[in-house]
Amino acid sequence: MAVGGDVGVAITGDGARVVILPAEAVRWAKEVDAPPGAGNLPGSTSGVFVGRQGELAELRRLLATEGEAAVTQISGVRAIHGLGGIGKSTLALHYAHTYRRTYTLVWWINAASIEQIVTALAALATRLCPQWATTTGVQERAAWAVLWLQWHPGWLLVFDNVEDPADLRHYLGTLPDGHHLATSRTATGWHTIAATMPLGLLDADAAVILLCTLALGQEHASTSEEREDAAALAAELGYLPLALEQAGAYLFETGTSMADYRVMLGQVMDTATGGIDPERTIARIWQHTLTDVERRNPQAVTLLHAMAWLAPDDIPRTLLAPLCPGPRSLGEALGALRAYNMITYSADRQNVSVHRLLQAVLRHRPATDSDEYPPGRQDAEHLIQRATPDGGTDTPRWEQLLPHVVAVAESTPPHTPASTEMADAYRAAAHYLHDQGRDAHAIRLCRAVLAHNEQVLGDTHPDTLASRNNLAGAYDSAGDTARAITLYETTLAQCEQVLGDTHPYTLSGRNNLAYAYESAGDTARAIPLLETTLAQCEQLLGDTHPQTLTSRNNLASAYESAGDLARAIPLYETTLAQCEQLLGDTHPRTLIGRNNLASAYESAGDLARAIPLYETTLAQRKQLLGDTHPQTLTSRNNLAHAYESAGDLARAIPLLETTLAQREQVLGDTHPDTLTSRNNLAYAYESARDLARAIPLYETTLAQCEQVLGDTHPHTLSGRNNLAYAYESAGDLARAIPLYETTLAQRKQVLGDTHPDTLTSRNNLAHARRAIQAVQQGSTATPINAVDPRRPSTTD
Repeated sequence: MAVGGDVGVAITGDGARVVILPAEAVRWAKEVDAPPGAGNLPGSTSGVFVGRQGELAELRRLLATEGEAAVTQISGVRAIHGLGGIGKSTLALHYAHTYRRTYTLVWWINAASIEQIVTALAALATRLCPQWATTTGVQERAAWAVLWLQWHPGWLLVFDNVEDPADLRHYLGTLPDGHHLATSRTATGWHTIAATMPLGLLDADAAVILLCTLALGQEHASTSEEREDAAALAAELGYLPLALEQAGAYLFETGTSMADYRVMLGQVMDTATGGIDPERTIARIWQHTLTDVERRNPQAVTLLHAMAWLAPDDIPRTLLAPLCPGPRSLGEALGALRAYNMITYSADRQNVSVHRLLQAVLRHRPATDSDEYPPGRQDAEHLIQRATPDGGTDTPRWEQLLPHVVAVAESTPPHTPASTEMADAYRAAAHYLHDQGRDAHAIRLCRAVLAHNEQVLGDTHPDTLASRNNLAGAYDSAGDTARAITLYETTLAQCEQVLGDTHPYTLSGRNNLAYAYESAGDTARAIPLLETTLAQCEQLLGDTHPQTLTSRNNLASAYESAGDLARAIPLYETTLAQCEQLLGDTHPRTLIGRNNLASAYESAGDLARAIPLYETTLAQRKQLLGDTHPQTLTSRNNLAHAYESAGDLARAIPLLETTLAQREQVLGDTHPDTLTSRNNLAYAYESARDLARAIPLYETTLAQCEQVLGDTHPHTLSGRNNLAYAYESAGDLARAIPLYETTLAQRKQVLGDTHPDTLTSRNNLAHARRAIQAVQQGSTATPINAVDPRRPSTTD
């Protein structure tokens, strides 16, 4: 965080975006205090808390003591994990309610995805600073919330239902002055994030107390006979807290005795549903509860079945409204579900949540003879279709709806007939993510669209080919080049067969496959494809057609990757001039051309022409595409590298650190662009003579490159060369020379004997060998840094 006189710079809660906040917003972030007891805690499912006092005390001890430890960003965090229905969220919620007065603020975050975390942080900004937050976007509000948390220590953030522990890494680094409490079904992956506290089943005595309290009421003193019945029923339910709560709610609402309820359970076979034992337990009690709820309010059952297919948390009441004739009817139906502990309300009662385990049970319900859809599935799809915004400009509606669109896509039952309307909704959501520069997040949606088109239109219909191409592009954006290439190859072969060798789809497919080859470091296959495509585009479409310009740019890019700047630079210059003339100065293709020409100038050592082009391109991309669009991140990385090449480390290192943080969150920890950023930051640290920070980054990057890209990918070879050079700079020639030897042999094999990178490896190895003969001789060799590819996809 940095606060200036006129503006403030803040990173959003997911680290995905550096946002320039206006001076007024920064001042409010510093000056606005939270009201006493401020928070957004949901209500508990039952209002009864038994059997976890020991865990509660241990949790308090750990947070209270370790929150004040030296490494607060790690030690101040606790993670609770366990199987579904075990009571993780209940324990976290009870802790938050019990100790809320000891914190300046308690904020509950549904943390199943990065997007939901950002949305929850944005809601914090709206709560504390509505005069500003209601006028700006989700990312800006989330950035403001992070800034506020940095200014105001002593808070508690509860991250509920964390799917990926790595999603919390950024918060631990930027928000050290409070407590972080996480719940997760995942027991692994926490060793570098937080200490864990596994949570087991309730013991028998606690289960009896809970069941008696829920079934008989807190004022009722249970008899010995009732406790015996409760013990038998608790054992039957496997001491699973969720099952006990739902059974207790049913008993209280209906007045059924525990003995009779056991008989009813015995009439439902354990195999009522597939899956883990907790699923079977919930299925058995659910049969009777649902029957009673339906008798009381049939619309409640309709709502519950629909919610089974949506995301479990933050289901807007407005999304469910079409299933009821009016607001009053909706409220009554939700109230019936709440009475039986089937759902919980958010603090403002505008959203509802349903337990994931209950959703799993509901989704196993078979379709009826008269309906080919499982119960609730068609209703859920209709709700999504009705709620899908017409365009991609309504960001608040999209951000609220996205988790539910993705959930419906992920939960599609096998052999369910494809819905054209649902495929349109998936396509619209994927298009919104594409416009946001988040193609990697659209993979599941693209898969669903492709599956629909294959089933309805056939394997080689033009729309199917287009959707297969889009899925390949999403894989490519996610750094999964191997799967992208396979799909691109299939699509190209089908386009050539069905549409012909020179159809626009075929030309685009050839271009995209070539780009993927280049991304994989295979310029030997990329260049001939691009040369063929450019010749066909010039002949069929003309010299200045947009697709011709794209092909010319991509061929120049491949020449540059192969080290042939003599052919690359003139092509780049021609393409940029044509783009400026035909498309305008700020068209995306023009920006790509300007960035790539700057890259080629830099590769040729002409920084006087490269840096101004980079600076112009970065400013234009931030304005047009947003601060975290992948192309904006590429421009920021490239400008930083150019500053570094010019010896201006004071400007280079902060830019590289920002870009790495953003790419880790936007693209993921092992995306090729993230690996490049990590390598480039290490190189900058090395240039600043900070080997203590450079070498571990190089080692991490090389290991990840070997794992993700393969042992001989150009990025891997550059990482190996750079690590060897860092070892040499540290005087560790015993580790440097074997790495140099391996890199030289691999570069000769992959790139050829005269490629510039091969020459660099030969020079570095020779220098290291001479250094063994010398005493304390400093290195004069210069490694080639694995700079960013700098060529964002230009797929039409």
